[in-house]
Amino acid sequence: MVFGTLAASLLAGCVSLAPAVHVPDDAAVVRLMAGAQVQGLALAVIEGGQIVKVTAYGWRNAERRLPLTNDSIMYGASLTKTAFAYMLLQLADEGKLDLDASVATLLPRPLPDYRTKDHDYGDLAGDPRWRAITPRILLTHSAGFANFRWLEPDRRLRIHFDPGSRYAYSGEGFYLLQLIVEQGLGLDAGAEMQRRVFDRFGMRHTSMRWRPDFAANLADGYGADGTMEPHDERSRVSAAGSMDTTIADQARLWAGIMRGEGLSSRARADLVRAQLPIRSRHQFPTLAAEEGTPGASLAAGLGLVTFRGDSGSGWFKGGHNDWTGNMVLCLEDRRRCVVLLANDVRAERIYPQLARLVLGASGMPWCWEYSWYETAQAIHTKHAPATGALP
Repeated sequence: MVFGTLAASLLAGCVSLAPAVHVPDDAAVVRLMAGAQVQGLALAVIEGGQIVKVTAYGWRNAERRLPLTNDSIMYGASLTKTAFAYMLLQLADEGKLDLDASVATLLPRPLPDYRTKDHDYGDLAGDPRWRAITPRILLTHSAGFANFRWLEPDRRLRIHFDPGSRYAYSGEGFYLLQLIVEQGLGLDAGAEMQRRVFDRFGMRHTSMRWRPDFAANLADGYGADGTMEPHDERSRVSAAGSMDTTIADQARLWAGIMRGEGLSSRARADLVRAQLPIRSRHQFPTLAAEEGTPGASLAAGLGLVTFRGDSGSGWFKGGHNDWTGNMVLCLEDRRRCVVLLANDVRAERIYPQLARLVLGASGMPWCWEYSWYETAQAIHTKHAPATGALP
């Protein structure tokens, strides 16, 4: 069974394995992919805000033997959220958006009056706590919403705790941020992302909505059972996760974010500042009870998660659906990042190893990010030699 055979190799976050290697050997990446049956994976390495490696491995469509390339269109998933946060910080720098203003003052009408087909806020009419919600609270995933309203038993939006009091990951919060941009500021969210982020960093193959020219080099997805899922043509802009992109463009994005290009030094520091302690044992399920402080000193930044580990301060953002596994992990003090995109969700099981090849010991809280990680630890502990070394 793949899960069992991989268990020992999944412990890079908690067991010392190998010294840091800034640029991973391609053969090592291919071996890890083969062990996890990963069809396609792309990797970028950033050092000091500069791109030092961009490589794609495997297939964008295994059935048709179409290779994944640096310019293959891949689904960015929730990496979109950090890019959107970066755009919002530009608006804040320009005095157009107050991150600490109530949504009640940022929208021309009371929030419950907005009742579109896709995002109906009428459910909040009986809960005055919506007035306490601010852009900063939404960016730190602390509005009290479920990840998505359709996960609620009655599929209705509700506030589960006082806004700003705790972390609970929520795509709904980014839908509301988009509403503020579009209805409160009168801006086109897709156009602002294109101008302020994608064009700024030279991301020629990235968009918040589907483009016909993407079809010529498109990566289809692969699920945990290896089943292929055709790439979705997302026609609507979604701040929570509609970005189509490439590994070459993502390298440009995260290198630019590491440099702080387009932001004041104050705004760039705010992006990665620990703003709200995270006390949940795992990221998902999002509304699970808090159980104390995880070992990596986790906290919410703005559209990302910060931690303090073996190499000082760091931050990360994942992007996931049933056929996609993405991860960006950056060591702020070392100014070093690894960017990982995969059109195969099974790639997430080798990300701890890949990240360690690039960054060395980072203190990345894999146990919090991925719910399967503790199971892998338990398997390794049960079968490891008495020395504690990996078999």
